[in-house]
This record gives sequence, C-alpha cells and structure tokens, in this order.
Amino acid sequence: MRIQLKLSPNTQQVPFNHLHELTKRLHHWLGPENELHDGLSLYSFGWLRGGERIGNGLWFPNGSSWNISFHESEQGINLVKGILADRKAFFGMEVDKALEMPYPNFFEKQLFKVDGAVVARKLRDDKTKEYLLFDNPEADDVLTRVLRKKMLAAGFSNEETELTHVKFLRDNKGNPRVRKLSIKGIDHKGSSCPVIVEGTPASTRFAWLVGIGELTGSGFGALQ
Repeated sequence: MRIQLKLSPNTQQVPFNHLHELTKRLHHWLGPENELHDGLSLYSFGWLRGGERIGNGLWFPNGSSWNISFHESEQGINLVKGILADRKAFFGMEVDKALEMPYPNFFEKQLFKVDGAVVARKLRDDKTKEYLLFDNPEADDVLTRVLRKKMLAAGFSNEETELTHVKFLRDNKGNPRVRKLSIKGIDHKGSSCPVIVEGTPASTRFAWLVGIGELTGSGFGALQ
C-alpha cells in the first residue's frame, strides 16, 4: 500500500538535514509498539516535495506531498488511523489529506525514478563501510542483494528471488547526481539516479513499495 500525504505550508524553516524528523513522525503515527522499529525495513518513504530553497533551509509555501509505502497494507491502515488521531506533522505542517495511491501496471523489467537518493554500501576489510555510487558497477550487486534479502523475508520463493536483479541506469538522461545528507550527525552519500528492476511483476511491485538499497526506513531508496 502507498499513502500520499498532502501537507499544509510550513510555518518553521525546514533544515536540509531533516529526514530523521520524518522518521520520528512516521513512527509516532504508527504507535510506540509498531513492528517497524526494528528489523528489516519492508517499507519506504520519499522526500518532501514542493520545497523552495531559501537561505539555509527549505520552505513549502504551497504545502507539500509525501509518499509512504508498506509491503503490508495493515501498516498503511495503521498509519491513517494515527494521522486521524493527530494531524500534526513537523515544522508547523499538518496533514490535510491522506490518499491511497493506485498501483501502476508492473512488468518483468521496470524503470523507476527515485524519490530521494539510493544508498549502497560494502564492508571494507577494516570493517568500515564504503559508499558505492551510481557510477560504480559494484553498486548493482549490493542493490540486488539487499532486495533479494527483503524478498525472502517477505515470503517470496527462492526461484522468484533469484530471478530479480537491480541496476542503476547509467546515462545522462536520468540526470544522475550524488546527494549527501546527515542523519543525527552521521553523514551518508546516496545516488539520485533511476534504477532498473528485473524479475517478475510481483517483484517489481515489491521494489516499488519497499524501496531499493539500504536505509529505506530512514528516507533513502524510495521509488516513484
């Protein structure tokens, strides 16, 4: 299930590094005992849309839209219940509408734009993590491995999982670029670059919901 929130204009400046505030509000609406706090993130959320950069922050004079997606529809229902109980969002914004978005048609090979930036990392020999950006072919292996892990956790068969592959679209048509963001003092690098997901229509739909790459529960890797 994908829910699109329509938010009122902000009354406080939105800092560039605000993804942790979105995460915090999402879990507030889902409730303190929600199952999404820990474990593998079978959900994703995009970035706030409609902002203008003014000074050292963002403003949304016409409000904003925000997409939140769940593999399990029950979580989407819980989200809406939480919003109905408390429409306050963040930075003076409130939820005007919560709309369930229709599923598009999914195919065995699907090109997706990203709703934010995609994070891919590998572990170095010294146990630190190296960020792999869109121009590094190794990133495709990481994206594929993470999605397959989520598919198995969601109950997909081994056969269907092994058919699934993810790769960045490496051409200038997608206007790829690197994005750097900080979450609670930790810096992350991601790629704003379209991705191609190949598999079955069920697996491309799954990717559309849960996102691609790491940190999808923190605002990275959501797909349009």
